[in-house]
Amino acid sequence: MGVGRFVYTPILPLMHAQAGLSAGAGANLATANYVGYLVGALAGTFLPRLVRSAAVLRGSLLALVASLAAMPLAHSTTLWVLLRLGAGVFSALIFVIAASSLLSHLRDHPADLPGWAFGGVGAGIALSGLLVLVLRTVGTWQAAWWASAALAAALTLVAWGLRPEPAPGPAPSTAGTRGDTSGPRTHRWFSTLLASYTLEGIGYIIAGTFLVAAIEQTSPGWIGSGAWVLVGLAAVPSSALWAALGRRWSRPDLLLAALGVQAVGIALPALVGGVAAALISAVLFGSTFIGVSTLALAAGTHLRFPRAVALLTAGYSVGQILGPLVAAPLLHHGYHQALILAAAVVLTAALAALVLRIGFPHHMPAQGHAARRPDPAPDRRLDSPDAAEARAAE
Repeated sequence: MGVGRFVYTPILPLMHAQAGLSAGAGANLATANYVGYLVGALAGTFLPRLVRSAAVLRGSLLALVASLAAMPLAHSTTLWVLLRLGAGVFSALIFVIAASSLLSHLRDHPADLPGWAFGGVGAGIALSGLLVLVLRTVGTWQAAWWASAALAAALTLVAWGLRPEPAPGPAPSTAGTRGDTSGPRTHRWFSTLLASYTLEGIGYIIAGTFLVAAIEQTSPGWIGSGAWVLVGLAAVPSSALWAALGRRWSRPDLLLAALGVQAVGIALPALVGGVAAALISAVLFGSTFIGVSTLALAAGTHLRFPRAVALLTAGYSVGQILGPLVAAPLLHHGYHQALILAAAVVLTAALAALVLRIGFPHHMPAQGHAARRPDPAPDRRLDSPDAAEARAAE
């Protein structure tokens, strides 16, 4: 999924230079992928049988590989848009099925173990970035897509035997707890959290789409792809590390810190330039974008707001769709203005996180049978990055 969804970022400059893809069309391809991801996530949410189907998982894996392999065969923006739309749908289904399986089978294991597993998204980003970095000097944009399809096919072979989440057993009685799922007056905190996470979706995706192209405007070509490799490498351990930090500091505090660091990382290539700024930017961005999802989704679950994970995921997905559209008018002057806009949006999300800290209910009253256990531990399954997103499928 990391390859299928994110390889477009390092290939985008090659398509600009060799395939005649305009900046606006590049933004449209990105938007199509995010629309597809939203469609796939909603399908997994409202059709829970999909999440438990090995056939759907394997079909999505094969279809994602096919969508990558078909990119160099198409020669019109319309076909590219349709292929990236499909890649988004298949990526989302793969994520939801794999995440639900992971959380189900590792339910009683330490929280950092699922965190490391979700680092696979970062590993896919790093591998695809390394692939394009090697090919850019000897190949074409078509070769980059073919190679990414071959890489995804190899990973598909490894993932083929993944067991989806088993069907749930009989639901326990909820007598006495119905109607008490939202906790004591958590609406105002949840609204602030939703605003912050939606803004993060906008800012994060602008940087995630155009960071490589922006870096290559002022640095040697290999620096952009190299920075994308660093983004992936930094993302691999970030999930487990943010989960570990959550045992010492509150989620609103960590969310504020992560968003602030991310805003700095996004702005660096536009304000400073140079190789050092590009590489530092990659590390800061890669180490925070998964962590922000970890913290926001876990905070929403802690607030016990009805359908918290589904609402947060929807807001984040809508933000990702809006991001390239909002940035598109700025692309006529290069990518630096788009990065500054992204940093400003993420900084606004950080300000919302600052508001979230005010009076945040760190200790929620126990519910149902949990009331018999003093100081119950939080649901560790939701401490892994983007892990809570998969719970929306249940």
